[in-house]
Amino acid sequence: MDELRGTKSAVRPLSADQLYRACDLSCLAFGSTAELEPIDGMIGQARALEALEFGTKIDKAGFNLFVIGGTGVGMRDAVKAMLAEEARARPGPPDWVYVNNFMKPDRPVAIELPSGRAAGFKDAMHKLVEDLKSAAPAAFQSEDYQTRRDTIDETFQKKQFEAFTALREKAAKKSILLLRTPVGFAMAPAENGEVVPPDQFNTWPEEKRAETQAEIAALEEELERIVRQIPQWDKQRRDEVRALDRETAKYAVDHLIEEVSAAFADVPRVAEHIEAVRADLIENVPIFATARAEGGEADPARAAAFERYEVNPLIAQNGAPGAPLVEELHPTLGNLIGRIDYVSAHGVLVTNFLLIKAGAIHRASGGYLLLDARALLMEPFSWTALKRTLKRGEIAIEDVGRFLGLTSTVSLEPDPIPLEVKVVLIGDRLLYFLLFAYDPELAEHFKVLVDFEDEFARTPETEAVFARLAGSIAKRDGLRALEREATARVVEHAARLADHSGKLSLSVTNLRETLIEADFCAREAGRETIARADVERALQARVRRASRLRDRTRETIIERIALIDTDGARVGQVNGLSVIEIGGFAFGRPTRITCQTRLGAGKVVDIEREVELGGPIHSKGVLILSGFLAGRYALDAPMSLFASLVFEQSYGGVEGDSASSAELYALMSALADAPLRQDLAVTGSVNQLGDVQAIGGVNEKIEGFFDICAARGLTGSQGVLIPNANVQHLMLREDVVKACADGRFAVYPIACIEEGVALLTGLGAGERQADGTFPPGSVNRRVEDCLRSFADIRKNFGKEGVGEARTQGPQ
Repeated sequence: MDELRGTKSAVRPLSADQLYRACDLSCLAFGSTAELEPIDGMIGQARALEALEFGTKIDKAGFNLFVIGGTGVGMRDAVKAMLAEEARARPGPPDWVYVNNFMKPDRPVAIELPSGRAAGFKDAMHKLVEDLKSAAPAAFQSEDYQTRRDTIDETFQKKQFEAFTALREKAAKKSILLLRTPVGFAMAPAENGEVVPPDQFNTWPEEKRAETQAEIAALEEELERIVRQIPQWDKQRRDEVRALDRETAKYAVDHLIEEVSAAFADVPRVAEHIEAVRADLIENVPIFATARAEGGEADPARAAAFERYEVNPLIAQNGAPGAPLVEELHPTLGNLIGRIDYVSAHGVLVTNFLLIKAGAIHRASGGYLLLDARALLMEPFSWTALKRTLKRGEIAIEDVGRFLGLTSTVSLEPDPIPLEVKVVLIGDRLLYFLLFAYDPELAEHFKVLVDFEDEFARTPETEAVFARLAGSIAKRDGLRALEREATARVVEHAARLADHSGKLSLSVTNLRETLIEADFCAREAGRETIARADVERALQARVRRASRLRDRTRETIIERIALIDTDGARVGQVNGLSVIEIGGFAFGRPTRITCQTRLGAGKVVDIEREVELGGPIHSKGVLILSGFLAGRYALDAPMSLFASLVFEQSYGGVEGDSASSAELYALMSALADAPLRQDLAVTGSVNQLGDVQAIGGVNEKIEGFFDICAARGLTGSQGVLIPNANVQHLMLREDVVKACADGRFAVYPIACIEEGVALLTGLGAGERQADGTFPPGSVNRRVEDCLRSFADIRKNFGKEGVGEARTQGPQ
């Protein structure tokens, strides 16, 4: 590089082969992709596959997966395919059901069953209930039951009758009658079987009245004892009826229960629940009979009475082989961890254990749960609930409405279910790194990072693999097969998407869309296979659909509304190149950069920064120019420069340092009074040592300036200066490559500022000689002389100012 610093222009334009790398399919013999063996699995994702395999096989807590990568690389499909394969090899997880808690109805009981048994348990209990609807009323309406019930009632009635009869006969012997009144019983004196009126009773002798009253008092005490015994007799009657009911219910229920119990004798928790059902049925079967008699089959009370014995199969595998793989696209709190529904009854919201609904975590129990990280974070409470579930190691259904005070209804607190699931989050890299930085719990619960590559190395072997991938996608989507040249063009387009001639983009989504559009073009052209022309037409049509803004921007330059020169030479003015990306479409736009210099205090002013249009990276690039000037020219004198740099006709934000080399050329031109060629445009950043560094969007930038030059007419002298490090990224359009091959346009690789200065000015940059000076007439010498003159003027101006002040002082 050093030997080039003093030459005028040692840089040569790039050849056509360096501007576009054609696809080499020589190691793959085929006429169309229909002849190629399909690709089974992902390509270029060895790192991601290794992480996926590790994350799916380790079974320790916290080793859940967070999958990240660029848009369109097919992460979701690839992850689902691999998880599905792993899930098929795993044993089926157990079933879980919720049943009624007869002791605490607000705390439903969760029961684990072997895989595939939940549905059978539900059906068995439902059949039991249906059988009870007929068996229970029949048992209580049987002749035997009615006879025994009547006997109990008759015994009670007989006791009352005998007690009152004995008391009545005893009273009659003493000429006293036992009377029933609206408020109870009463004793009254009698003669000849008739009640003695009070007036007549008062005419009796005192002694007889006293004797009669004493006898009535004694009988009333005996009556009171009998009345007090009646509740006891009634209680005894009820106890006997209850015992009869239990006996009858047990007779009606036992044989039905035994059928269910025998079918699930191998599941202790189920057997325990069945015994609880038996006990509750024996206590409550009479209610069913009464409900049927009073309300019939449709009576809500009867329906609710039977529901208590049903089963709610929360997680039922239904005999499906392997572990489940669940993807929840709408991860609300209820969809994620389950919910409790309510129904309206008589204007009141009510619920029961049958209204408990499973969430995605429940359905994925024993397998894998796939979630979109962005969708999860956008749902209130879902991210926090997921972390809490992972920390607890069990799934507890939460009623967020109750927590927030939004509902006042009585809710349930179901038993939590053990957590046995591998959670896989999928998101973009920025989201992951932000979450990692601001939520320390992420590292606790998602210890396995699966990072998908955006691109992979381009070699003849990988091009052949990519060709097979294109054929696989076409076959899977029912598209036409690609001809050999069409396949090559698709591979070349993948390199363009990767912004690197030595790499291929792994954006499967973009590849699939390209093939679909090319298939459409082939159909319109009446071809049986997709030709290269169809791929070209599809790519051009895609650009045309998105290029309205690019075309309007180009019009403003052609019509001289935005001032861009493509011929001649100007001092302190250069064509810089920038990239605009909107809606996924990127295009290059040339911008005039100008510089003005004068005497000052060594400050290089970035006008964009001063008006707050320049971003921090752009401002950094401008500040680097001050370091370059000071390090190269201000070795023995202070910087006495004031320079202003600006992007002309720029009305939006400016960010990035890709124009810093162009700004330095403009600054050196203004200081050296050396005109810069306007038929050349410049891109590239620069460091303080003068090395030109790589930038992004090099293809779009070159094509943006080429389009302006082509619209005005190519002269053969026009071209673009790019960093030498960006040569490997070139995958230019066909028309640009052809113009360069014909000598009508040129792309120059620049390694250092001296090379660019020589090309833009036609003058040698000049290398510092043994005596410490630059060669006369060189750009470096002219810059240094200008800066020295500024320093001398500043020095002399200071002295004159002081002397003048001293002269004026005594006056």
